[in-house]
Amino acid sequence: MQTVKIVVTGPFNAGKTEFIRSVSEIDVVSTERKISARNERIKEATTVAMDFGRITVDDDLVLYLFGTPGQKRFDFMWEILSEGMLGFIVLVDSTRPETFREARGILETFKAYAPTPYVVAANKQDCKDAWEIADMRVALRLDSKIKFLPCVATKKDKVKAVLLELLYSILEEMETGKA
Repeated sequence: MQTVKIVVTGPFNAGKTEFIRSVSEIDVVSTERKISARNERIKEATTVAMDFGRITVDDDLVLYLFGTPGQKRFDFMWEILSEGMLGFIVLVDSTRPETFREARGILETFKAYAPTPYVVAANKQDCKDAWEIADMRVALRLDSKIKFLPCVATKKDKVKAVLLELLYSILEEMETGKA
């Protein structure tokens, strides 16, 4: 049985916990704590250490999903959670362009931690005020070679599609001898 550690990261309120909850076959281990909500668009709890979920892909492959805290004050956990990862996902809230710069910074930070495959996922693509993928790619300054995928973190099939794309990238790197 092969186990693969994948980290799900991104800015505060991007949907990392929901992303993991929607596919995990176990109850997600979560370290959420209540916060004071400033408005109705912001959630009432935040991850302070990590989220943990698991999904069995087939008889030979199990994914361990680790969600990072999104708030900068908990970024000391990022390096700890990145240890041993074979790939990572940067989740970006398509409806909050004010977080795009932060998402780009998180992407660069994780690339520095480990030269592993990654994908970027545009969450909340089902919302009427979601940015188009092409416009987000420009705003995030993502090279055309970077896999940038639409996502709805509450929909299991959309989350699985993002995970599969990352797995394809990991497999490709392993086959070319880079991993």
